[in-house]
Parts: sequence; structure tokens; C-alpha cells
Amino acid sequence: MARWIIEKAKVRKPIKRLWISSVTDKAIKDGFKNLKPGKNYEHLYDSAVARSEADWYIGLNATRALTTRFNAQLNCGRVQTPTVAIIAAREDEIKNFKPQTYYGIEAQTSDNLKLTWQDPQGNSRSFNKEKIDNIVNILGRQNAIVNEIERKAKKSFAPALYDLTELQRDANKLFGYSAKETLNIMQKLYEQHKVLTYPRTDSRFLSSDIVSTLPERLKACGIGEYRQLANKVLAKPIKSNKSFVDDSKVSDHHAIIPTEGYVNYSSFSDKERKIYDLVVKRFLAVLFPAFEYEQLTLRAKIDNETFVARGKTILSSGWKEVYENRYEDEETGDDLKEQILPRIEKGQTLNIKLIAQTSGQTKPPARFTEATLLSAMENPTKYMETNNKQLAETLKSTGGLGTVATRADIIEKLFNSFLIEKRGGKEIYITSKGRQLLDLVPEELKSPALTAEWEMKLEQIAKGKLKKEVFITEMKNYTKEIVSEIKSSNKKYKHDNISTKSCPDCGKPMLEVNGKKGKMLVCQDRECGHRKNVSRVTNARCPECKKKLELRGEGDGQIFVCKCGYREKLSAFEARRKKEGGGKVDKRTVQKYLKQQKQEEPVNNALAEALKGLKFD
Repeated sequence: MARWIIEKAKVRKPIKRLWISSVTDKAIKDGFKNLKPGKNYEHLYDSAVARSEADWYIGLNATRALTTRFNAQLNCGRVQTPTVAIIAAREDEIKNFKPQTYYGIEAQTSDNLKLTWQDPQGNSRSFNKEKIDNIVNILGRQNAIVNEIERKAKKSFAPALYDLTELQRDANKLFGYSAKETLNIMQKLYEQHKVLTYPRTDSRFLSSDIVSTLPERLKACGIGEYRQLANKVLAKPIKSNKSFVDDSKVSDHHAIIPTEGYVNYSSFSDKERKIYDLVVKRFLAVLFPAFEYEQLTLRAKIDNETFVARGKTILSSGWKEVYENRYEDEETGDDLKEQILPRIEKGQTLNIKLIAQTSGQTKPPARFTEATLLSAMENPTKYMETNNKQLAETLKSTGGLGTVATRADIIEKLFNSFLIEKRGGKEIYITSKGRQLLDLVPEELKSPALTAEWEMKLEQIAKGKLKKEVFITEMKNYTKEIVSEIKSSNKKYKHDNISTKSCPDCGKPMLEVNGKKGKMLVCQDRECGHRKNVSRVTNARCPECKKKLELRGEGDGQIFVCKCGYREKLSAFEARRKKEGGGKVDKRTVQKYLKQQKQEEPVNNALAEALKGLKFD
């Protein structure tokens, strides 16, 4: 943005760049001592300008063409439209999925050790019920003889440091925060509190020049519950290794880590504490040694059939000490669960008290949450219908659909445009409007392949191998083609969510839509644009099931409603809050509380916050 302003102002003086990843006094002073020549980044600037202009030409013109052609508020773009298509494809997979029943066998010994049957290929499931029935009948209650005990010493290293996308995924999975909300919290921790480094990074590694600053960062964040852990790391010289220090994997900014700045933990909000805790623990974890354990696999024979049991003994907690050994590894999908194994020798006979058939059903793929959608946007290659491996590799290497800095806004825009929605939980559904949009837009705009083609050319511009003017001319011509295709379309757009209410401004029927925070009535006339809240999800909790209550109605007739069936008038809510709080709660306090639920925190940076208080003539 700064380069663009300099360009438009026709400044021709030499430029130096301040390249820093945190805004502490020390980082800024060090940055000014090592200013970088602006000429080194000319091609990178050209690439950024080309990307921005291309997105603007296509997004603006295609959106306007769709909106005027079908008289509905329809948006499209090279990132948001493929994202909607990915959600639609998952919805189709779920709809067309046909569950199958699978079968297995479990044997239980007299001392409650569970043994799982495996076929010669190592599979513990079979879709052939008759085969499993026959095996169970043949085995009866014969005893098992241990024919193999395998012991393996294993190591598990800490997960990599956070980039923005991984942090957004974890915050959504653990706390239910949206991608946008996590970015806003991170921005405050970076700019206002100055305790974390630059958030909009796509790297999960540190550059080698950061290693010397690690002790100071540990001392800064090593307070309160982190003190003992930080002191353990500081007790020995810090050894960097390729698992978290790799210059080749750091482009613009390194992974998100604590700064050397003073931490005033008491000034953090609850949400800021939670995000800070994630980053600090991940930072500490990579500096701890590996988690070491011995995996024990026991194989036994019952008649001619193989049965297996698995367990492990922890040798050294390593980095899992940071998480108090509660860190959950990714699910493997393996039926063989680890258990505490008794002392057993090879050749030993195990007394079997039960052999039973087990069964289950295959499950459809899960609907996207914001966490899993971020993953799909980061690596959308499996959603591409192309045989061009170079395109797929380019998309993977350039970070997928959108950037770490834009994905949160894209997802938020899809919700606010009513192309996708949530229905009470974390799961994301495509709306009828989203479905119809995919039917109305040109085919190319729905595929991540278009982004891959662009990224190949933008990469060439960044390396100085392609002029940005050539690329922008191509984009202008492409924009003319898709606008022409939309204008000549004979397809129709149909509102299927028309309510019985009329717009108070223009009199046309209103549309009922599910906004991100509740139901809304929206005028179907794009030029009118009238909107009205019907209900909204609040932070007030149901006294019976503890889920968030939905507030419906207006004025004195407002009522809280829960999915479990609980209902409570606003007046009763006020009385209950007063009784539970043991103090006075007037209507103004309640209305202020409810108003907070409607508002989102402003996405202001430190400069905007400073300018906000100024008065201009």
C-alpha cells in the first residue's frame, strides 16, 4: 500500500524498506539499522499490483454483470467462487454417500486385555458378514498363544510453530472463534500489547538471525504458569534445528512467536489470553526435546487367526510436558487402540473369556467448519479438475486460494453475502443462493485452476520474467469474455426464501436469510437494500442445557429461545440475571449487554485508532 501511494505521488527519490516482524522498540531500532534497498523489491511490487488489479477487474465487473443481469445481489471472484464450489462439492459428497456396514472381531482375555482380529493383509475390517460369522463360530472360546512381541523405541517432535492459518484453525477448533475474530485478536496482541510478532505470516519457521533473540523472548513470556517451563529451556544452551529454523522456508515474515516486550498479562481480555496461550505454548514446545516412548505390539494366534494388541510406555514427556501430556495427536483412523498391557512373554497362553463380532458403519465426509475450510483453501489441489500437474504444484507452493491475510475476510464475505451459513453449530452449509450462483457464473471461475494459472504468471512477474502490463492486458480481455457470457445467459435466478413481510421502504416482499449471528429479513431489491434483524444468537446461556440463547422479537415482546425448547421472556431474563448476580440489573444494563452481542470489534490498526480521536477542520 505504501509503495502504491509513493507511486501515485510520483516520488522519484531512493527508497529504503523497514522490514520487521514485531513492533517493539528494540525491533524497530534494529530494523532502522538494517534498512533494505527498495530496488530489491521492484518485481515483488509489480506482482502485487498485477494481482490486485486483476482481482479488481474480474471481481468488480463479473459481480456487476451478475447483479444487473439477474436483479439480485450476487458476488463472485476468483477466490470466493471456487471456495463456494468446494463447499458445494462436499455437500454433494455427503448427499450421495451410501453408508456400508463393516464387521470385525474382538477377543477379551480374563484380565480384560482386548485383542483385535486382523486378516493376512493387516485389515481389521471386512464388509463380508458371512466370513466374520464363520470365523467367530470356528474360534469358539479357544485360548490365544502369544507368538510375537515387538518393542520399538519411538520419538515424536512438537508440531511446527504457528502461521496465521494454523492458528485460526486451532482457535476455531478449540474455542469456536471465526477466522476473522482470531485475526482481530492477533492484531491487538501485535500492535496494541506488542507481545506477539507479525500475524499475517504464511511461514511456520524462524530465520537463523532470530535464534540469538530466543533467550530474551523466553524471559519476556516466561511469567506465571510459563515460568517453570521457560526456565527449563533457559537452563541449557538453545540448539536450533531444521524443525523450526530454516531460512529457505521463510519468505517475508517468520512464524508467529512471542516478542521480547514486557507482558502485562492482566491487561489482556479473556480471548486475548487464550490466543496468547496457544502461541506461547507452541513456542515453548518446539524448544523442548522430543516426546519419547516405547511402543509395544503383541500378536497372538487363536486357532489360525491373528489377533493384535498395542500399548506404549512413556520414556520422556519432552514437549508434551508443556501441554501437561494432554496434547491430542491427529486421529489415525486405526481400529487398534492403545491400552495398558500387562507383562506378557512370547509363547504365553492367554485365557480368552469372550470372542465377539463387532460392527460399524462407514461415515460420510464431515461438513466444513471454518477450521477445515481454511485447510481446504490452503491446499485445494484435490478439488481441481485438471491433469496439469504443474498447475496443481504451483497452487500448492503458492499457498492455495487467497493468502493468510485475506482468507478470513473471504469467509466473512461469503457469510455476509448469504452464500453460506451456519445452522446453530460450527458446520458450514451452502445456501440456495450459493447453489444458484454456481449455476450462473462461468465455469472457469468455479475452479481453483484459474488461480493456479494466475499464480504461475504472478510468480514470473515477481522473478522479473514477465511484464505486469502483459498480464493485466490478458486479464482485461478475460474480463470482457466472462461479462459477455453472463450478459448473454438465458438462465434464471429464483428467490426461494421469500417471506410474508413487505419491505417498509419499497413495499417489495422481504427475503428471510440466515446471517452469521441470526436470522434477518433483507429486501430482494438490490437498489433498496433494507435489512432488519429477526433474531440473533447471543452470549446468554440456557440455564438448562448451557447452549447460547437466541433472542427473537422487538421491544418488550422480546423472548429468549433455545433449541432444547427452553423459552424465557426478556423481563424474566432481567430478573434472573439480577437474582444470580446478587445486585441491581436495570433495563439499560441488559440492553447494553445485548448490544454488545450485535457488534463486531472494529478491524482498526494502531494508526487508525490514533487517528480516530483527532478532529479535522
